[in-house]
Amino acid sequence: MSAGPGTPTRSAPIGPAALVADVERVLRDFFDSRRELVGEMGPTVVDAAAELEDFVLRGGKRTRPSFAWTGWLGAGGAADGPQAAAVLRACAALELVQACALIHDDIIDSSRTRRGFPTVHVDFEERHREREWSGDSGHFGISVGVLIGDLALAWADDMVAAAGLDAAAHRRFAPVWAAMRTEVMGGQLLDIHGEAGADDSVEAALRINRYKTAAYTVERPLHLGAALAAAGPPLVAAYREFGTDIGIAFQLRDDLLGVFGDPAVTGKPSGDDLREGKRTVLIAEALRRADADSPTAAKLLRTSLGTDLTPDEVTHLRALITDLGAVGEVERRIADLTDRGLAALESSSATAEAKQRLRAMALAATRRVA
Repeated sequence: MSAGPGTPTRSAPIGPAALVADVERVLRDFFDSRRELVGEMGPTVVDAAAELEDFVLRGGKRTRPSFAWTGWLGAGGAADGPQAAAVLRACAALELVQACALIHDDIIDSSRTRRGFPTVHVDFEERHREREWSGDSGHFGISVGVLIGDLALAWADDMVAAAGLDAAAHRRFAPVWAAMRTEVMGGQLLDIHGEAGADDSVEAALRINRYKTAAYTVERPLHLGAALAAAGPPLVAAYREFGTDIGIAFQLRDDLLGVFGDPAVTGKPSGDDLREGKRTVLIAEALRRADADSPTAAKLLRTSLGTDLTPDEVTHLRALITDLGAVGEVERRIADLTDRGLAALESSSATAEAKQRLRAMALAATRRVA
């Protein structure tokens, strides 16, 4: 894969490990390209941009660019072709959309850590407190975090604009990109609404999963790759069906990890979703079952969610959710969605190599432990 215009490309398709490295390389190149502009605004903006860069490059599986790139290959894109470098840069921009979503999500959820580090808003809250600046440290951290998340989204657009896509490819890419951004913000709004207790049904939780996670994690990245390759409607439809099912299954796995995950592996405190009061499918299913069979359990769940639970209380709620059968039901949904998504992929016109890779990525996403 070329590092930029005029640089020779690899003659063989990029494998998963090499793709992650190449995505991170083009992200570094992009951040380097912004240093002069940011530097003109002084150390305050330099520090904020550096925080964003550290956040993006600190780690991650590069799931979204990987789905977009593989979708492009599966629709006929050539890893050694003249547009490959531009396509890679456009796919890598998805990591900046992801950064925006995560930074804002941590603020909304009042999360203190991410991947074992302080969240962005907490980092700036601590800087404010340590330097004894005027005003409220918490409000300062949140304000800076919001703006850094906004910067990530703006820079995602800048990265696409500067990717070097040909005019026809950009015209196909742009409406899918626009829809994805609206969906992820709308999904976040649905999530906030759900946490307020307006609707704790399984259907509402699935709708949140569909738009907050599935759309920009798997479905739209694949759609973007297909659009870049000028794929026809049948392959786009198959990709979107596969992407929706696998994306929702991905989030359902995340729901389980948010309650039962090992903090040493996930980088998040144990039972964080319970303390944040998230109305996930797991919680919605537990409430549905408790409402039908155990009003006492239903009351305990509703009064406990969103409170500062002790480790013992988290353990008790985990046991309750499991005993109600909610964990088993979510695992069943994950298996069904994964099977259905893989069937849609298998019947598509994607290349055999892309099908194999997408299948492996789907299984990795839905069976992960972090």
